[in-house]
Amino acid sequence: KQAYDATVRDFGQVDIIIQCAGIVTSNRTFNENTVQEIDRTMTINTIAPMYVGLVALNDMIARDRGQIVTIASAAGMLSLPKMSIYAASKWGAIGWSDSVRIELQRMKSKVQMTTIAPYFINTGMFDGVESRIFPILDPEKTSAKIIKATEKGKIFKGLPFSFHFIRCMQAILPVKLLDWIFGDLFGIYHVMDHFTGRKK
Repeated sequence: KQAYDATVRDFGQVDIIIQCAGIVTSNRTFNENTVQEIDRTMTINTIAPMYVGLVALNDMIARDRGQIVTIASAAGMLSLPKMSIYAASKWGAIGWSDSVRIELQRMKSKVQMTTIAPYFINTGMFDGVESRIFPILDPEKTSAKIIKATEKGKIFKGLPFSFHFIRCMQAILPVKLLDWIFGDLFGIYHVMDHFTGRKK
């Protein structure tokens, strides 16, 4: 709230907020995690975007102008082993962002919510991840696509585009077949096996 107030005081009203802070703490199975890791991941990845949104949204609604862009994750659409807390946090971020979008729509407000769900991005956060089907995303190219989606007022953007088909496949395929396709055939359920993350 202090940072938001200082920004408004020094620069004027905030028209666009891009929320991109996020963490992943380990590649351990859920039962090997700690309460502290749950709290830290959920606070940064899920609760913090809500806090920022809550601070800015009423000003945007009053001006009938503004956009909040939430960088979630493809892990918020597809459950992945060895990152259960991270996946939960991103499912939460997607659910929050899209729910607020519908609320604004029903208010007939021009304020926009944009949700971005990228695959792994080569920033160091996911060092050690091995992906044999979907390439690790380039940060600069991904940033350019996010900015373009923001400028176009997209509701939802999955990166790469093929991730848009995940929801369709989840809707029509039996769970065991979906697990086989993504887990065994595509190897996605093994991407975190050699995860190290940033060393420092």
